[in-house]
Amino acid sequence: MKNLLAIVLFAVTPHLLTAQTATEVITKADEKMQGKTNRGTMTMKIVRPKWTREITMKVWGKGVDYSLVLITQPARDEGTGTLKRDKELWSWQPSIDRIIKMPPSMMMQSWMGSDFTNDDLVNQSSMVVDYSHDFMGDTTIGLYDCWKIAMYPKEEAAVVWGKLEAYISKNDYFQLILKYYDEDEFLINTMTLSDIREMGGRVIPTKMEMVPTENPDQKTVIIYHDFEYDIDLQESFFSVQNLKTIR
Repeated sequence: MKNLLAIVLFAVTPHLLTAQTATEVITKADEKMQGKTNRGTMTMKIVRPKWTREITMKVWGKGVDYSLVLITQPARDEGTGTLKRDKELWSWQPSIDRIIKMPPSMMMQSWMGSDFTNDDLVNQSSMVVDYSHDFMGDTTIGLYDCWKIAMYPKEEAAVVWGKLEAYISKNDYFQLILKYYDEDEFLINTMTLSDIREMGGRVIPTKMEMVPTENPDQKTVIIYHDFEYDIDLQESFFSVQNLKTIR
């Protein structure tokens, strides 16, 4: 009997040691993509039935509260910048020499004409702190065994989505799909992440594709070109003044 008990404990113990909550899974997936700080370049391609548009940008980020985006191409948008500090968002428009602070009423407006909203920028990591998380089951996406996790906003959270649904790979914590639902749990957007490769010393998805449910013939694709993580980047970098002068 003692030997049998020892065998059972030996088999169960590793599972107990590796058991984790849905919140821990979401946190690890977010940290994998964001790091403590980051800096990089990317291209955003907006695809519509009759036209396409590409925007190249530099990005900087620190934790969940600070980010800065600088448009470098096309020429007509060069120098345009977006700054996030906590839940506040500013836009620098060099063509009119003006900084605009985004009011709450503009959070759901399109960012640079894409399928991403201003709110997506402000709350890019709020799914960790502003939502509760629950396992919905397991699934397979391509070669990856994944957790399916539902996220519902906490009562005090100032977010616009009524529900988020994430598909996270079990071995590597890759976020492979993120679905956005309204308050009635109607699917609004689906973001798919792919092209997993090494960048900045870590292996991450380097392509994001956002497709709106009601307009499946359009999409916005973001491609990471190069990224650095856990660099020396202070909160003072993310200032309104720097938004106007950063190059």
